[in-house]
Amino acid sequence: MQSDKFRQQLRSEAQQWQVDGLISAEQYARLSTDYEFEQLDLQSRDRFVMILIGLGSVLLGLGVITFVAANWQAIPRDLKMVLMLSLFFAVNITGYWLWQRPSSLAGRVSGRQRLGQGLLLLGGLILGATLALGGQLYHRSGSPYELCLVWGFGVLAMAFGLRLVSLGVLAVLLTGIGYWLGVQQLGSVGILAGFVPVMRYMPVIAGVLFILLAYRCRSNLLFVLGSIAAMSALGVSVLDKTGQYAYATVLWQAIALTLPPAVLWSYDDGLWWQIGRRPQPLERPFRPLARGLALTYLASAAYLLSFRLLWVFSRVESLPLLPQLTTLITQDYAALLDVNLLLYCGLLVVGWVRLMRPAHRLGHWGLTQRDATVLLLLVTLGIIVLWHGAISPIPAIATLVMNVLVMLLAIAGIRQGLASGDRLPFWSGMGLLSLTILSRFFEYNTGLLLKSLAFALCGLGVIIIGLWFERNVRQLDPGAAPLTVSAPPSLRPPLQPPSEDTP
Repeated sequence: MQSDKFRQQLRSEAQQWQVDGLISAEQYARLSTDYEFEQLDLQSRDRFVMILIGLGSVLLGLGVITFVAANWQAIPRDLKMVLMLSLFFAVNITGYWLWQRPSSLAGRVSGRQRLGQGLLLLGGLILGATLALGGQLYHRSGSPYELCLVWGFGVLAMAFGLRLVSLGVLAVLLTGIGYWLGVQQLGSVGILAGFVPVMRYMPVIAGVLFILLAYRCRSNLLFVLGSIAAMSALGVSVLDKTGQYAYATVLWQAIALTLPPAVLWSYDDGLWWQIGRRPQPLERPFRPLARGLALTYLASAAYLLSFRLLWVFSRVESLPLLPQLTTLITQDYAALLDVNLLLYCGLLVVGWVRLMRPAHRLGHWGLTQRDATVLLLLVTLGIIVLWHGAISPIPAIATLVMNVLVMLLAIAGIRQGLASGDRLPFWSGMGLLSLTILSRFFEYNTGLLLKSLAFALCGLGVIIIGLWFERNVRQLDPGAAPLTVSAPPSLRPPLQPPSEDTP
């Protein structure tokens, strides 16, 4: 469905075509019917009316809030709670009624529905205020992280029921804030009352609920946010074991660095369709996003580890690698049976086996060149970390290898952008390459003249390559062409001079 701006531009051009005699009245009527020109003025009027209604509602709500605030101390405690609950239900019921009203235009979201979505989002915000007020009025003490978690799960239930992306985003953000507040409290106090199981199994909870919500809402944004929430919680869960099993610190660090990108790269939408016993779709809507997140995670980790001082001062005394593994397997095997670790390791094995199955390689088992390259990068990252921490310190070699990894990822992004004409991988690769070069100049003892020369060369290179990319490569991509409105080929008359009867 075309946008309103395109339809308005097309209507203006079509009227001019009719005046110039390029199309007939019947052809203009066909365009008007197909693109619903008559509805444009009605939509503008409805939009203006909804703006007035929304502005009036906001002013009315501010008046009510001001009146209540002026008499807040004189209102009984139970009546305060009743007022908040009434406000919560009134806003959500009104928003749901407006959101469910059918639009006059098929396939389009009307102004009433947008207002309904806004009221439902406001209802999610009011839920948090109601929870906070209830705890204050009835003297139910609790931590801020508990409020955010309860609030987030409440909004998550609303998002599942209504399939609204805005509520889903709010739920992910609130849950993430609650989780990180709880992690900080655990790190500072050492004890954590309340939602201990939720905090402990947050990687599983986030991975299941948020990803299911992304499929239910068919939202790329929810999948990206849910994946970030799940993988960050997984990293925290693995790194938390370094305090319990100090002799295996390097091993847990290597797992925390390599497990999340490996799981993301092997993610396959078709696996969930087969588990649900449904026909597997031809497209995989979220696999490219998962792989993009995996490359982003890998590039970020390699860039942070490319600083030499990090390798010089980060090494801790630990057992050699083989005694670490032996002790974990024979004595502390309960750490390896952690639910979070077992689930994601299982997904990792299943995902990479599916990548190696014969269907991907013309009848024989194996990895594609891209999959094998990513696997090699992950293995290299893990080996370097383990070797430096558990076998022998290699700060110079580790720094060199990490810089090479960053350069390879940057060049791969630039190459993919040039091949596909896509801006995102091209400029991501250019930015990573420029950032790495500048970081090395600032990290090591170089003069101001050399640093200024590096800045000038990087800026000049970005300008020249960017202009060349936009002029020569992007023009090859049909989707990158600017929007121009011309008469459809089926409605264009043959190239002949108009007759004398043509108006």
